Amino acid sequence: MKPKKIPMRMCLGCGEMKPKKELIRVVKSPEDEISLDLTGKKSGRGAYICRSSECFQKARKGRRFEKSLSCRIDESVYEVMADELAAETKNN
Repeated sequence: MKPKKIPMRMCLGCGEMKPKKELIRVVKSPEDEISLDLTGKKSGRGAYICRSSECFQKARKGRRFEKSLSCRIDESVYEVMADELAAETKNN
């Protein structure tokens, strides 16, 4: 029996390839809403970051979310995502 393939994704912050389950997905919905997808099941265009605030800040500063999702992201959306990420890392 073949070993199960583990899907790998690249973190926008540090640039490391990691298993998809270890990363958090940032999704742009068909209605152009940007949000964190902690389940990985929302529909739309996705980009991935590590579960650390350092990677989030690097990706934010380098405008990597905007490049990956092909849209302009407002500062208020970044603040909401930062708060959600802080709550997620606090719970785990």
